Amino acid sequence: MDINKFIVFESVADTLNFTKSGEMLGYTQSGISHILKTLETELGFPLFVRSRQGVTLTSNARALLPKVRALIRMNEEIEQTVNAINGIESGHITIASFASISRRWLPKIIYSFREKYPKIEIELREGGTDDITEWILNTEADFGLLSHRHIGSSLTWIPLYEDPLVAVLPADYPVGNRKSFPIKAFDGQPFIISAEGVDYDIHAVLADGHVNPAIRFSSKDDHAIQSMVENHLGISILPKLVLDPEIHAIQTLPLSPARSRELGIAAPPEEAISPAAGKFIAAVRDFISPLPADGSNTAATEAALHA
Repeated sequence: MDINKFIVFESVADTLNFTKSGEMLGYTQSGISHILKTLETELGFPLFVRSRQGVTLTSNARALLPKVRALIRMNEEIEQTVNAINGIESGHITIASFASISRRWLPKIIYSFREKYPKIEIELREGGTDDITEWILNTEADFGLLSHRHIGSSLTWIPLYEDPLVAVLPADYPVGNRKSFPIKAFDGQPFIISAEGVDYDIHAVLADGHVNPAIRFSSKDDHAIQSMVENHLGISILPKLVLDPEIHAIQTLPLSPARSRELGIAAPPEEAISPAAGKFIAAVRDFISPLPADGSNTAATEAALHA
């Protein structure tokens, strides 16, 4: 079977829109329809149902999709390996990442990577821990940049950086002469928490400390949490990397006892990593390795992370 037919199938399965997939792949809507009808004839069953509500996958298509994704990724790996043998650096990689890493690290890494490997296409998907691990396991992403907590044992873990967790308080919150904020002090306090499934580290801090704050709001958006704190809707705990320097009406203090999240790369087993993905992983490690392992707030670290 023609691999291009499966590429069209995967695209329509993702977009659920024949026209959008056609624009992405360079086909007309009728061309997409023709390719899928040909594939359905070869397979012996329909893949999509079209109705007034839109396009949906059949149960057979949902069962087939993970295998198709794996086939397409394997085909891409073969092409990359052949190109590498022939001295041609090309390919496509999909990176899944926390939004904070996308903002702070990836722009510089991608810029320098593209200068070195201009023929390697890069796609970026942002999500939380659950999203990223699912994308990697379903071969929708080549690897992920996230926190180590709760990723499971089926993925390879490459540690990169210790990101301190800090107390986030309104600017006028009375802290006296404190140099740090006791985790026990969150007990019973109005609290804004990161949504579970997005990042598990803050939940672990509270659970390990046997602390029960009065949860007022839960959000997937780190910026929204900081804005809520700024407007006196509660206090919070956040990783240092997510802090927005443009939000001035908050203050932060290290936690006591100190806590951090381990950021790194989650990937399939080494033999399943494509040559292009392997090159990007090496570029990430080269970017992170000069940074202090404890996340200390040196001028060099701040320049690299927040530039």
